[in-house]
Amino acid sequence: MAKLKKSRDEVFLNIPYDKKFERLFLAYIAGISAYGMVPRATLEITDSSRRLEKILKLERSCEYSVHDLSRVELDRAKPRTPRFNMPFELGLCVADTNRREGQKQSWFVFEAVANRVDKSLSDLKGTDPKIHGSTVRGVLSGLCNTFRRPGRQPTVPQMMQIYKGLRKNQADILKEAGSDTLYTRRVFAGVCVVASSEADRIVED
Repeated sequence: MAKLKKSRDEVFLNIPYDKKFERLFLAYIAGISAYGMVPRATLEITDSSRRLEKILKLERSCEYSVHDLSRVELDRAKPRTPRFNMPFELGLCVADTNRREGQKQSWFVFEAVANRVDKSLSDLKGTDPKIHGSTVRGVLSGLCNTFRRPGRQPTVPQMMQIYKGLRKNQADILKEAGSDTLYTRRVFAGVCVVASSEADRIVED
């Protein structure tokens, strides 16, 4: 497998890690890779010591960040609680971006339900989240309408091809990593390599 190119722009992914989200997890990786960019995630942080500092360092190393707030609803398991990690990491990103001088990062918000961010996180009023409706095509369409960059301009059908390639290789990637979940450092790295290879094959520069 080809190695990821270090010169490519990097995108910090702030997303939920759960079984129900796996399809969208792969969709984000497929869509970001379609642009020739490299997805980054907290899955790469394996040492729990000084975790917040490491999250900030990882986020600061990226030119862009994507924050999915679709898990603000209450879960079914007791005690029923919303997931606060994503809005918390978004807050860290926004505050850190505003505090830094001479260094700019673009951040984008994605959601499953229209108008919910206005109620759940009213301080973001004026920010238009991309509404994906909890669908793969919704995520890919949102990414297609988010990034405006010189060079590659992938289409949603091309992104979908990359996504299907990831689904096709998913079992082998999990087997090679000895994992039953996509949310490990080794599996994330393997998925990103396959996505980059598929993107280079499908999308013209």
